[in-house]
Amino acid sequence: MSGAEAGRPSAQFCADLVRTHDFARYASTLFFPADQRRALLSIYAFNVEICRVRDQVTQPLPGEVRLQWWTDMLAGAGQGGVGGHPVAAELLLAIRNWRLPVERLSLMIDEHQFDLYNDPMPTMAALEGYIDDTSSALFSLGAGITGWQSEAIEHLASHAGLALGLAQVIAAFPVDAARRQLFVPLQLLESHGSGMEEVFAGRETPKLRAVLDQLIGEARGHLKTAFTLLANAPRQVRPVFLPLSVVARELRWMARPDSDLFIPRARSRLRTLWTLWRASRSLRYKA
Repeated sequence: MSGAEAGRPSAQFCADLVRTHDFARYASTLFFPADQRRALLSIYAFNVEICRVRDQVTQPLPGEVRLQWWTDMLAGAGQGGVGGHPVAAELLLAIRNWRLPVERLSLMIDEHQFDLYNDPMPTMAALEGYIDDTSSALFSLGAGITGWQSEAIEHLASHAGLALGLAQVIAAFPVDAARRQLFVPLQLLESHGSGMEEVFAGRETPKLRAVLDQLIGEARGHLKTAFTLLANAPRQVRPVFLPLSVVARELRWMARPDSDLFIPRARSRLRTLWTLWRASRSLRYKA
């Protein structure tokens, strides 16, 4: 247990939650001072909580209720803590101590309403908007905790979030297809002569491969831009973007012609730690 978590059960709970469900982001917090690490873990734990609502319910209505609880909690953030919920307690503490924008956190909840239903993602613009208000928002909030906010940082956060978010859509493709959920834009599928039922059949076809290859290309484009912008970012903010090194590795594998994107892939935590450590030593993360 680190100094930031010793004697603080709620902080330790958040650390354990993120380590279990979002290991790359958890490991990236190891490169921060204790106070910043605690705040980062609170927003990452909040993200885990709202992302996994879909997995915890069998019908949309209970999911709506759970997400509404978080919305109500944020709306009353100025009235004190929320007893009995360690993530809420830590998030409210971070909001107070680091002046985090509550509206950005609330918008993340709103976007995850989409997760509860099996309506297809209609267009690339809709997917990019969803990612920008979720994945990109996390990078922006993390940068704010390091004390850096500017148009340049927002630009970096946007591209970083799009790279990571698109990679996550591709990585989750087999799981989503199995439960008949579609984050790959329907517009993109139709442009390649494919459709929802071909996805839900659960096997790779040349048309689906072309769709996923286009998404991979989009993600790699955003990643390249993010790395270019990262080279000029302040030294203190760069560790927030360490998970991009894992994204780069994943996209290289996805782009291989022999990779079957319909088969869920196990990811080594040791390799993730090694990838993050190497990235932390590179010029992109050093002044």
